[in-house]
Formats: sequence, C-alpha cells, structure tokens
Amino acid sequence: MAEGFASTGDLQEKKISFDELAPGIYAFTAEGDPNSGVVIGEDGVLVFDAQATPRQARRVIERIREVTDKPIRHVVLSHYHAVRVLGASAYGAGEIIASSGTRRLIEERGQADFESEVGRFPRLFEDVESVPGLTWPSIAFEKAMTVWLGDRRVELLHLGRGHTAGDIVAWMPEEKVCFAGDLVESGATPYTGDAHLRDWPITLERLAALGAEKLVPGRGAALTGPAEVREAIEGTRSFVTELFRIAEEGVAAGHTLRQVYERALREMEPKYGHWVIFRHCMPFDVSRAYDEASGIDWPRIWTHERDLEMWRALEGG
Repeated sequence: MAEGFASTGDLQEKKISFDELAPGIYAFTAEGDPNSGVVIGEDGVLVFDAQATPRQARRVIERIREVTDKPIRHVVLSHYHAVRVLGASAYGAGEIIASSGTRRLIEERGQADFESEVGRFPRLFEDVESVPGLTWPSIAFEKAMTVWLGDRRVELLHLGRGHTAGDIVAWMPEEKVCFAGDLVESGATPYTGDAHLRDWPITLERLAALGAEKLVPGRGAALTGPAEVREAIEGTRSFVTELFRIAEEGVAAGHTLRQVYERALREMEPKYGHWVIFRHCMPFDVSRAYDEASGIDWPRIWTHERDLEMWRALEGG
C-alpha cells in the first residue's frame, strides 16, 4: 500500500492552459495540478492562489505578462495549504489577502503543513529552497471583503467551513465568474485531510446560490457554462457526503480505520477512481472522516510522523 504514498512517483510535467473566461479574467490550469485565477483591472492585477514555490509561480507570471504589463498588486490565498501559498513572494504584490481563519491556521500549523506537503508532492515543490518562509497575509478578514481594481469589483467571501476552516472564494458578480479554490474540484479528488465534512455540503449550497456561470475549481479544467459548474459542485458534494456517511457508519459499528478505509475504497473507487489523485487522497480523506465521525471537530495537524502513523494503521489494522 505504502508504495503509492504521497504522489512521490508523479514526476511528469503537466500541460498548462491559460483560458480567458471573461474580458480580463483568466484561469491558469495544469491537468489536475493546483489552479490559479487571474483578474486584470484598470490599475493592476489580482492573483488567486499563488502556487507552491516561486519557480512555480513564475509560470503564472509568464502567462500574465503575455496579456498585460500591469503590476500584480494583490495575491489572494484561498486557504493555507503549502501548495497554494508558498509561491507568493514571486509576485511582488503589495497585498496578500486571506481570511482570518486562514491566518490562524498558518499560525497553528503552517510550518508542519509545509514540511508534510513537500514530502507528499515533490514535483510541485520545484526549487523549494527558494521559498523564503511561510506566507503571511498582510490583510485578513472574517466574512467578506471587496477588492476594487479600478471599476472592477472582486468580492472575497468566506462562505463557511469546508476543505479547511478558512476557505474563501473570489466572486465577480458582474461577470458571474467564481474562483472556488479547493471547495470545488472537477475531475479531481477532493482532499479532506483538514476538512470539516459536516459543514462542507452546506458551504457548497451557499456557493451554488451565488449563481456562477463560469468557475475555476481547485484542480481540474476551468468550467465554462452553468451546467458544468453545477456538475462540479454536485460531484464534490456527493464525494464528501458519501465519504462521511461511510465513516459515520463505520465508527458507529466499531470498525477500525483500516476497515473503514477498505470499505471506502471498495464503494467509492468505481465511481470516483478515475479522478486525479484519488489513490493519493483517500488515506488522508478517510483518516479525517474517521476522526470527525469519532467526535474530533478540529482536524489534527499532519506531520511526517503522523503520515507514517496513518500508514501503519491502514496496513496493520
């Protein structure tokens, strides 16, 4: 089982796409790798999700420079995970924005997450030595914040707990475009290792109520029509709901983590196994679902030692 751990064998570069969803609004996607969003306004550029390292971030910057020479003024962090935030220094932005919940999570577990994720995703942490340290927001907000790029409005919204306790989305109401971060995936497996699984479907309902007609998920291709948006939201909701149901039933029956994991694979792989990083995510997903079903509301911090502890439990019962 452990030979598939951590996506360490995933070393192939992915094809990058940079798609314009509305005038001046772009999706940077790469075949299931973490996505970024870009908004170009009158006086500058906003980037949503920074990538894992400065070198990875420069790939986003290269695409931005193909369409504008305006300065990158704002970097928005959808949540605290290292693969999303540690490239922020490359942009030279005057403001780094996140939710207050994300700032608290960086304080509590940012360094542990950095160290754990570098081991899980070596390809994404290209030139990790160039990371100057943890990425700290210069601006943090509780529920909502509006960023104006000239006369272009970007609403940053914390709709509730989901993928983490601090997730935010960027919503452009005039263009009906949403950058959803890892609250929504498309053709990619939701990572729930730090999630709040009871809350996530409720948060997705609030996101769906925005009425986005185009959406950039955390992973997967940009969604360019209302039907695609609904399908991705529903797919994420179904995965999360099914996973937590299996965990709740297993805990109620007194089953071990390994037993719940084996059942989850058996029942969910036929439906979701073709999604990107399915085998990578499932051990972490089931572990968190098992914890939450056992009454642990606040996700335990992942460390290299805990990663190994999880694998021993899954292999030995």
